[in-house]
Amino acid sequence: MPIKLSILDQSAAASGRGQDATIRQTLALAEKAEAWGYHRFWVSEHHSHPSIVGTAPEVLMAAIAARTQRIRLGSAGVMLPHYAALKVAEQFRVLDALAPGRIDLGVGRAPGSDGRTAQLLNPDRHASERFPQQVMELQAWIQGQNLPPGHPGHNVYAYPQSDTSPDIWMLGSSDYGAQLAAHLGLPYAFAYFITDGQGADEALQLYRETFRPSAALPKPAATVCLWALAADTDEEAMRLFESRARWKMDRNLGRIGPLLAPEEAARDYSPAEQLALERLREGALMGSPATLGRKLRQLAARLEVDELVLITWTHDPAAQMRSYELLAQEFALAAN
Repeated sequence: MPIKLSILDQSAAASGRGQDATIRQTLALAEKAEAWGYHRFWVSEHHSHPSIVGTAPEVLMAAIAARTQRIRLGSAGVMLPHYAALKVAEQFRVLDALAPGRIDLGVGRAPGSDGRTAQLLNPDRHASERFPQQVMELQAWIQGQNLPPGHPGHNVYAYPQSDTSPDIWMLGSSDYGAQLAAHLGLPYAFAYFITDGQGADEALQLYRETFRPSAALPKPAATVCLWALAADTDEEAMRLFESRARWKMDRNLGRIGPLLAPEEAARDYSPAEQLALERLREGALMGSPATLGRKLRQLAARLEVDELVLITWTHDPAAQMRSYELLAQEFALAAN
């Protein structure tokens, strides 16, 4: 079965480049992704994060919608406990009016930030406990349905309404999201890049086994979001990977900042750090198009998914562009 490829771009900051340029690079990448034949282009939401400067996916999606015609656009995702479900529904119904039938509304329960920042976004410390209720309200407002009598939202609607509506996706990195997606009959995206794959098989199996068909989705639909990097050679991919490896190792020590250039990222490591680095390299999805293509096909077959959503961090935007271009060629995507 042919594998569809999609992109999740997190607008990762890089040393020596303005954060405003990083946002504009996301727009440029979206245009290229459509031309190369990628199926979806998703953007993320993080707050007060010095490495990831994409804070407002709905704003980025509007800008991308104005620059594209075919590719699906989505959030991966909106951190719903920060917001009123009605407002999110209104924002995404406006997006659907701008790009009819092309909008994915991915929602998550995680804060996408530290605890103090999350409280500034929503002072209610228990907001995440209402997440399932919020998702059900969101479903009703997105689909133009009336909430039941007695609900505060009865006879309240999200506008504009039209013949199309966004597709709601459940995002998660544990059994919780898998179970909720299955219960509500929603498509499910597992954050493979967060767990380094741990729990993916179990979460996807749980989702499929407990899935309840809905009007919007008669059978399970799942994908995984994973980090991957292609370059013209295995050696070049390894060199570019130094930026990501250094970032991950620094993050584990509590140091979070922009991506460093490969030459700046490489350093003399202690024996313990060298061992950790080797483990990162061994588990990383990277290499030449043939090498990485083989790894991705094997992973898709094992997880029984027909779509992979790729995240690629490089210090040089040109290297990121090249990675996605090479994979589009390797998987023979239908370029425009």
